[in-house]
This record gives sequence, structure tokens and C-alpha cells, in this order.
Amino acid sequence: MKYENIIRGVFLKRPNRFIAEVEIGGKKETVHIKNTGRCRELLIPGSEVWLTAPGTPGRKTKYDLVAVRKETGVLFNIDSQAANKVAGEWLAEQGYAKILPEFSYGSSRIDFYLEREEGGVPVRTLMEVKGCTLEIGGIGFFPDAPTERGVKHIRELIRARAAGYEAVLAFVIQMDGVAEVRPNTQTHPEFGTVLAEARTAGVKVRFLTCHVEPDELVVTGAVEG
Repeated sequence: MKYENIIRGVFLKRPNRFIAEVEIGGKKETVHIKNTGRCRELLIPGSEVWLTAPGTPGRKTKYDLVAVRKETGVLFNIDSQAANKVAGEWLAEQGYAKILPEFSYGSSRIDFYLEREEGGVPVRTLMEVKGCTLEIGGIGFFPDAPTERGVKHIRELIRARAAGYEAVLAFVIQMDGVAEVRPNTQTHPEFGTVLAEARTAGVKVRFLTCHVEPDELVVTGAVEG
């Protein structure tokens, strides 16, 4: 996926989880952060950030903050909407006969319903996507803040697997150089517990590795977890 109107800035501070103050061309701007997670190890005063100006009428802020360069030099895409977009682009190249986003199942909306044929028989798959923006020591971790919604979706995948669906939890790793995501049990112990239950129930875990540019996020491969 590509961004239009990308521009460089310097991060100053984050008054709340929705907005940041950024210096752009010597001028301080209030911008929207496209990620409500903590991102504490990324959004540090003085960090290089990248923003896009969608040009949507009636917006309170002109810019969206979509990427930040960590002190290690690695560029992170922190756009929480980007994970589903790049996953959809990747799925479109995987030979599925049917791909339906935002599929209603149980009491949830699962990110993708997928269908393919094997021996003339349709194989139905539900895939939930999570974007990973937390890296520690070359390993990705999820979540960076408690996510009851994430727990709910994994439990829905467990029920779908029991009902005969294939079920996949896909982590989009929104940085270069990382090929594995582990549950951040220190931040949300229940997420780690339900992920282990899902693996036992036959839910597949897949890591989608990515390459990040200031104006681009692209899936480079898939690793079974």
C-alpha cells in the first residue's frame, strides 16, 4: 500500500492517544495519530516521523502520523489501518476463489472470509489480522496495550475452528527485520492464554513480514508460527 502527500516531521509530544504535536518545516502542528496503542518506545521527543495529508474535508487536523523511525534506525509503520490493507493485497495474490472482508461471524466481525477449492470441495477459512508495532530485541510482541477486542476475536476463531472452518490469526509485522511475534503477556496475560488455547484448538498462526518505506508498506513473505 502507498501513501500520498507524505511529509517528514519531528515528534514533539503526545497530549493524548489520538493526537501528537509535531514540527513540520519549522512549524508546530497538531496531527492525528493513526494508532491508539501506547507506542512508548517509538514516539519519543526528537524522533523522525512521517505524515500524510489525506485532504479529507472537515478534518480537525491536516496530517495523519503514519510512520516513525526508532532510535535503532529502523522505520516502523504505526498506521493501525494499514495491517488489514496490506493483508488484503497479499491475500489477493494467494489464489483464493473468494475473499470477503469484514465477515460477520458469531458476535464479531472477522477481518476476512476466504474460500478455495480442494478436490472440488470448498474450504472455508476465517482470518483475523493484527498489526504488530512493538519490537524488543529483534522479536515482535502483541499487544502493546490490553485488547479485550483481540481476545474476543481469538475466541471467535476457536469456535469457528470447532464448527469446521479453517481459522488463521495473522500478525502483520509493520517493520523490517522481524519474523516472529510473541504474546505480550506482561501487558495482557489473558491474550497469551487465549492464544495458547487457539493453537491447541487448531487455529493457525501466521506472521506476515513486511518492508517499510515512509510512503509504503508491503508484505514480503509469510511465516507459519
